[in-house]
Amino acid sequence: MKFTGIICLQLFFLMTLLIQCSGPQEKDPEFLFRASLLMNENHTWFKGLEHFSALVLERSEGRIKVEVYPSEQLGKESEAIRMIQAEIIDLTTTGALLNNWMEIAAFCEMPFLIKDSLQKEMLINGPIGKRIKEDMIKKTGLRPIAYFQTGPRMLTSNRPIKHPDDLNGLIVRVPNVPSFVTAWQALGAKPTPMAFSEVFTSLQQGTIEAQENPLALIDASGFSEVQQYVNLTAHVNSWSYVVVGEKQFKKLPDDLKTVFLECAQEMQKFERKLYQEDESKIRERLKSQGMIFIESDKAAFSKAAEEAIFQSLSPEMQKVYKEISVLGE
Repeated sequence: MKFTGIICLQLFFLMTLLIQCSGPQEKDPEFLFRASLLMNENHTWFKGLEHFSALVLERSEGRIKVEVYPSEQLGKESEAIRMIQAEIIDLTTTGALLNNWMEIAAFCEMPFLIKDSLQKEMLINGPIGKRIKEDMIKKTGLRPIAYFQTGPRMLTSNRPIKHPDDLNGLIVRVPNVPSFVTAWQALGAKPTPMAFSEVFTSLQQGTIEAQENPLALIDASGFSEVQQYVNLTAHVNSWSYVVVGEKQFKKLPDDLKTVFLECAQEMQKFERKLYQEDESKIRERLKSQGMIFIESDKAAFSKAAEEAIFQSLSPEMQKVYKEISVLGE
């Protein structure tokens, strides 16, 4: 009953928002897709989805329209997933959070496992990546249509963190992903799962003391206003899938399915280009905003957390872990 109540409230909010945002009416599309995004308008993911929206509208000759709602306007990531499953909205971005539905999704953002972009691409495009996609459709009702770049995750704080010993019970916000909690506990921190939309205020108020995210999101979210140090831990090399509800996708006729998937691949290329262009500028921008970059002992962090992460996995997932660890060698 509680979940039903949440869905009803979100549906009411969604309909109210759509009415408020509507202007002069054009011809209604045959298929309307609503996309929920945790990033704001400054992030490459939002720009990528906006590009997708324009492509789909043009190539479907107005038959498909995609509306993009940034900054968790339609709900937090887990709520967005459930709303897609309930056919209230249609698209979002997600990755390791799906570990709550399917165990293998943890490898989308497994701390201290993927060392570089080559290993990451081999995973995504290889047998394990294929299994993740197939499981996603079967177990969650979500169809991955593309993936976005994230960049290595870094720890921000108000004291320099060069070694795990420097953590000393630091309260670190993490996404609600079991492997993240396990890793930061093993490192001696106090991981606190929290929705992303609550992070800035919680840092400002001192409820949490640190957070970890890619540089692009640190920049886009204005964390330089509430955090002084960027500790170059690079503890996660990951990606995030753009997903659509499988039920919603199946409602498209075959010609529009082709258009939808082709535009999604172009969106992926477009976002990657933006990411590569932006990544080289972000460090300087954060430095100009007063953030200090700290070289962290990556090997020490990895050594302190690796065994705890491995032991937290089921025997089947331990086999997958070992397969991934030797990719590219």
